Amino acid sequence: MCGIAGFIDFNNTSSLQILQKCTDALSHRGPDGSGYEFMQNKNCQVALGHRRLSIIDLSNAASQPMWYKNFCIIFNGEIYNYAEIKSDLEKKDHKFITHSDTEVILHAWEEWNEQMIHRFIGMFVFVIYDQQMDELYCYRDRPGVKPFYYFWSDGIFLFGSELKALTKHPFFKKDINPDAAAAFLQLGYVPTPFCIFNNSHKLKPGHFLKLDLKTREIHLQQYWNVYDAYNQIPVDIAYEDAVTETEKLLLNAFQYRMVSDVPVGVFLSGGYDSTCVTALLQKNNSEKIKTFTIGVEHAGFNEAPFAKEISKRLGTDHTEHYCTQKEALEIVPQLPYFYDEPFADSSAIPTTLVSKIARQKVTVALSADGGDEIFAGYNRYDFITKYGKLLKNLPSPLRKSIYTIMNHIPANNIPIYNKKFLFQSRYQKIKSLIKNPSEENIMLQLTKVIEDAELSKLFKKPFSLLKTGLISRELKKENYSSLAYMMAIDYQTYLPDDILKKIDSATMSVGLEGREPFLDHRIIEWAARLPMNYKYNQGNKKYILKEIVHKYLPKEVMDRPKTGFGIPIIQWLNADLKPFVNQFLSEDFVLKQQIFHYAEIEKIKNSFYNGKTELAETIWCLLMFQMWYDKWINNN
Repeated sequence: MCGIAGFIDFNNTSSLQILQKCTDALSHRGPDGSGYEFMQNKNCQVALGHRRLSIIDLSNAASQPMWYKNFCIIFNGEIYNYAEIKSDLEKKDHKFITHSDTEVILHAWEEWNEQMIHRFIGMFVFVIYDQQMDELYCYRDRPGVKPFYYFWSDGIFLFGSELKALTKHPFFKKDINPDAAAAFLQLGYVPTPFCIFNNSHKLKPGHFLKLDLKTREIHLQQYWNVYDAYNQIPVDIAYEDAVTETEKLLLNAFQYRMVSDVPVGVFLSGGYDSTCVTALLQKNNSEKIKTFTIGVEHAGFNEAPFAKEISKRLGTDHTEHYCTQKEALEIVPQLPYFYDEPFADSSAIPTTLVSKIARQKVTVALSADGGDEIFAGYNRYDFITKYGKLLKNLPSPLRKSIYTIMNHIPANNIPIYNKKFLFQSRYQKIKSLIKNPSEENIMLQLTKVIEDAELSKLFKKPFSLLKTGLISRELKKENYSSLAYMMAIDYQTYLPDDILKKIDSATMSVGLEGREPFLDHRIIEWAARLPMNYKYNQGNKKYILKEIVHKYLPKEVMDRPKTGFGIPIIQWLNADLKPFVNQFLSEDFVLKQQIFHYAEIEKIKNSFYNGKTELAETIWCLLMFQMWYDKWINNN
């Protein structure tokens, strides 16, 4: 696990010193070493930089950038099955001088070129420069565990693991993309492939980018798609056999994530996903697995007691840390630096704290993200199952009549009895669903933080709503179901842009490698083909996964309502975080910024502090944007 940065400068105006600045901006990702390769060829300047976090082959021989013949690579991530690939290559007379997976990629590239990617099991972003062909290849892993940002404008191609690496190049312009800013306020993140800055992008998961240094042409190509898994012929298998085969695959994937030359631990929240990872690994390990949990002293947010009980029953070496409110709040000012694109998932705070605790004892930590997307675990899947069909089955004339009536009755004319809820927003969502009960619209309405009309009032300048993966449809008719559609959408949007962004930035902020055992691509390719009722059974979410966990822990230990890994954001915004709101959402700050109408900001603040607690998420999104703006645009 590392940080990579670099550029191709067709104007020949850059330098080794610029490369060093870009690369060293990622020193937190790779505290164990650095490497730089700056080359001048006949067409352009080629610069490749690397910050190293030593995980496999700790020797200097495995340092990067790494050359093999006319190929040079910088690599962030892990190829877990590199030993098997290396063995295959040795049979083809390839000779190796290190024990690293980086060298295996280079030899695999020589042997199989673009087809090598289909052999890899892992999480990765890597850039290969072919000096002979004068071509640059940039690859991102299938689910998008590792990030890759790039900028392309006026003869300069910049790239890096984080935006901050790009901003260190003097050519980079921090011009905000208003469409991306609007998307952030609706979703809480900027959706891939878009970026908060103009001329900047995020490489999509399962894609690679090829830059021809002779012609300056960029070519983007997809090599893997989650829809391909859902579009396969469903597997015909009895439930008992499916449980057995699923457990075998999970164990194999989990054990791959234990491959390391440094200590490895597991984030144990007490939920089914992290318990599954811990239980399977502990059963098949003679040594005690190190597990880590953060506790929060607030009802409804604290899973630490459950994690402690699970650890005791499984026999892990458990570390439990109850963070004080002061500890958590001290993280907030740091968020804009490590999340250098606006990001509003408040669980980034406890995730950063648990990463700090784990880093004291291990260099690698397994995080059990992906279980909800793969095995149907989100509560919103209940909505599509219970109400999606009901809405669709309403006769079209009836839906049209209801919509017409709602359209003529303003929300503010309806008496409101629950003062916590923002009735007008809910009213607009219901009206939209009555008019258009498609799965795409249901997904959008369940996802959006701010309604389109409210967003338009908020911004001073015009913007366009981005077309994201939320509205794509690539499931074959014979494979289509509302639930499969939502799970596939979540896997390719919310998972990489929110969940994986959160864990990558949090873990790497302290030089900790975060691994995602559920995101072995073989798991989704298998689970997507299972009968849906094996995953979502009459409202019982993650049905087959729970069955596996119950082999190791009694149902009564695990059976409790699903809770998120979060913080009491409503209470904090009303107390300790209120000074931040007063500073960054003040009239003075907003007027100087010239992005938002202050009157709308003031209306949102007043509504929240007068009891509309449903607006907490909106306040938090605005606060995170403003603090990001202060850090990266005001340079504070």
